[in-house]
Amino acid sequence: MAFIKYSIRTTRVINFYIHFRKQYSTKNIKQILLDQKTGQATCVKGWVKGIQQHKGVTFLHVGDGSGPQHIQIIIPQELAEATKVTFGSCVEVQGVLKESPATGQSVELLSTFVNVVGPCNSLEFPLKPKTRHPPQYTRDFLHVRPKTNVFSALLRIRNVASMAVHSFFQGQNYVFIHTPILTSSDCEGACEVFKVEPLKNDIMSSDSPDEDEIGYEPGKNIISGEIRPASVQEDSSFNHFFKRPSFLTVSGQLHLEVMTGAFTKVYNFGPVFRAEGSCGSFHLSEFYMVEAEIAFINKLENLQIVMEHLIKFVFKSVLDECPEDFALFLKYVAPSKHMSNINSIMESKFERLSYTDAIHILENSNEDFQFKSFWGCDLKKEHEIYLTKAVGNIPAFVTDYPAHIKPFYARRNEDTLTVAASDLLVPGIGELCGSSLREERADILEEIMTNKGLMNEIPWSA
Repeated sequence: MAFIKYSIRTTRVINFYIHFRKQYSTKNIKQILLDQKTGQATCVKGWVKGIQQHKGVTFLHVGDGSGPQHIQIIIPQELAEATKVTFGSCVEVQGVLKESPATGQSVELLSTFVNVVGPCNSLEFPLKPKTRHPPQYTRDFLHVRPKTNVFSALLRIRNVASMAVHSFFQGQNYVFIHTPILTSSDCEGACEVFKVEPLKNDIMSSDSPDEDEIGYEPGKNIISGEIRPASVQEDSSFNHFFKRPSFLTVSGQLHLEVMTGAFTKVYNFGPVFRAEGSCGSFHLSEFYMVEAEIAFINKLENLQIVMEHLIKFVFKSVLDECPEDFALFLKYVAPSKHMSNINSIMESKFERLSYTDAIHILENSNEDFQFKSFWGCDLKKEHEIYLTKAVGNIPAFVTDYPAHIKPFYARRNEDTLTVAASDLLVPGIGELCGSSLREERADILEEIMTNKGLMNEIPWSA
């Protein structure tokens, strides 16, 4: 009987849904403006972005976030007076789509029914019509910031770029790996980690796993195959939630490397956290990072090809799918020179030059750098930006860095002084991403780790 009642209820809902679709098209505004099916009964749901009141008629400009465009809705005077629509209100409007005689729009909606789903007091509403609100202002009203043109455009661009990353790797048969956010490792080795602790120390219960169950021995830096920052001192009196210090991840690299023992190509795309000593726009405490590991690669060029193709694929996806949003940024937010930088990325083959050649270029330049360049120095942002200009204002891979600059696991070149590692430098930004071949020769890796005093801490890495 219960099944029969449930089936009847389901059938009623389905029948109502089908009946509703026969009456009104419920596409989003972006689809409506693309299809331009005049004469069709259409239902629009969104937020009022602008109001123009004339004698006998009111014009609403409604958006739903599906795109940067708004649809103009014509409301007869009697409907406008009955509903009392205001700027910022959430509305549901039914009507008929027709050609628009106004310039700048091809269709408009002649309304027959208006429902104010959520009224808005426009006098108290923090956003005002036809007003550009600076970031410093909208930062104080985070709950309405996505409604602004710039921020909604930013979120749509980020959405397309994120999906493009996944599309690229999925199209190349990579396996997407969810690496943990909470970890005991610091695979970057810089100890720029955020420590995670429960708010209440007494939250631990007797049901928590024993140390033997989680394989933890106090004082050791190796925990279940992870590296714990050696400089982080344990407080034996503190009751750790996981019986050991835990941190927000700085990278999923270690976990991906483990996965390449079972999959030839893996990637991760998720949030990472860095306790950077800077609050500027170039060093973020939280950001999303793309990481990939490929087994059986023995040429650095193969990694560079993947990086170049990925970046061009993402840029093309954004330019193809978000042209209006991107144009908005070029007009109001980003300097126009950014478009020339993007064109150089899209149209040029990325340059390749060795670290040694890069140092020669810097030493022979007439630039007054803040930091002096010499063979063995780590390149600063001013060096990186200059190098992209020196090679024709195009992206450039700098390869074969001195071994002491890069991680111990980077594969040594035949000269033993440099390693098979590269950084991609792009105009106006500097370093965008990096890569390296992993040292697979056990004897060389063990020697390097012994010299660095790592054999006792992470013997599994060898």
